[in-house]
Amino acid sequence: MKRLALALIALGVACGDAAEKPNVLFIVADDLNCAIGPYGDPVAVTPNLDRLAARGLVFERAYCQQAVCNPSRSSFLTGLRPESTGVDDLRKYFRDTMPGGSTWVTLPQHFKNHGWFCQDVGKLFHNMGETQDRRSWSVDEAFFKGTHADDTVFANTPPEPGDSKPDYKAPVTEAHEVPDTAYRDGQIANLASAMLRDHPADGKPFFLAVGFWRPHLPFVAPKKYWDLYDPATIPMPDPATAPEGAPEIALHASREIRGYGLVPKDRDFSMEEIRHYRHGYYASISFLDAQVGEILDALEEGGHADNTIVVFTSDHGFHIGEHALWGKTSNFELDARVPLLVADPRASASHGRKTEAIAELIDLYPTLAHLAGIGDKLNRRLEGDNLGPVIEDPDKEVKKAAFTRHQQPFYGSPKDWKAWGYSVRTPRWRYTEWRDIGNGTLLARELYDHREDPRETRNVAADPSAADAVTEHASLISARFGEAAQP
Repeated sequence: MKRLALALIALGVACGDAAEKPNVLFIVADDLNCAIGPYGDPVAVTPNLDRLAARGLVFERAYCQQAVCNPSRSSFLTGLRPESTGVDDLRKYFRDTMPGGSTWVTLPQHFKNHGWFCQDVGKLFHNMGETQDRRSWSVDEAFFKGTHADDTVFANTPPEPGDSKPDYKAPVTEAHEVPDTAYRDGQIANLASAMLRDHPADGKPFFLAVGFWRPHLPFVAPKKYWDLYDPATIPMPDPATAPEGAPEIALHASREIRGYGLVPKDRDFSMEEIRHYRHGYYASISFLDAQVGEILDALEEGGHADNTIVVFTSDHGFHIGEHALWGKTSNFELDARVPLLVADPRASASHGRKTEAIAELIDLYPTLAHLAGIGDKLNRRLEGDNLGPVIEDPDKEVKKAAFTRHQQPFYGSPKDWKAWGYSVRTPRWRYTEWRDIGNGTLLARELYDHREDPRETRNVAADPSAADAVTEHASLISARFGEAAQP
């Protein structure tokens, strides 16, 4: 009897601890810019992200640290900037490139080490290996392998007898009459939802990471999501041309979209093509939104909604024709800025609110640790800031600037890289310096006034009236990036 009593006491303590520890549902989209409902986009059909925004806080000025998958993900999942992780391309693995990487504790690993059950469903890390980072999770990862071209009906449908497939990896768009589970994101939502329904509400707290593959190219989604939009009403890109006075090094050739089938390789896109590609991007967003809705439903059905912090974000932004660019890999606002929604059921003051407080994706690690009560156990080398004060009071701010960097031209071999662009965003300005990748020589400057020109249509770095802003922001770049950004 004494042993039974002790066991019951121990069980009671364990259950009590679990009840006090919030769960975390961490949802990451791929290549999603702020073209979604919570950010006021009049085109996007995103009822489920709207639903999440109504129960949380929308960060209107959140930024990635490098606008391409692997560097960004390695950064926010380690809590370190890309220059600290050493990850600057699509293949490097932070445990191999950063000092102390073999023993570094990632964001989910920190939760696992302190009693959370941690599971990864989908694309979270992006090192293009056989595992994303197995030690970060309590069980094996799922749905993280393969390429985006593989995740198409085209790639998974054998040709008819006597026919042969076209010689491209995948078409740039698909709009078939297929169920959501024809694509990985539908399968990811099913598995994540099953976990949420089955996990005991009074059991071990969980950290469930869900990494969706959409709306990354190719723009593929079941036809019903395309049908949510009238293509004739989808607006054309604005601005459609490069910023006045922008240096050539700040732009790129939109190589990613031109790598898919049925895309012209040697000419500008027609208006019909532009509208179709934008239609595909919005259809992919609505497909993603439906999967988020399935997961939010499962969170409620499993009895976890009142004890789960939900985060939704993207690894970086994306151009869909603006500035004559398609894709990411730039330092412009559309690539650097990301959607960020944080819904903490305990922070009622932030429910349904928006904040202009500046945030960076590297802030997610210390913020979630703080909200979960394990912030005092963090590695002090983390380079982000705790956004908890903003979540408690959306009128507060914790930082004055956000930093993003990118090299150009990105695609191809590193030996082809010519310059690093170092960019800083403050409440009014975005300032970028382009420096020779070999000797650090200053090649060009950009300055955009977001109070007067939020679409970044004119580089005012050479305007005498902006001299003080250039000096101020150049000092921020030097302080942040050190010798790499010195003249």
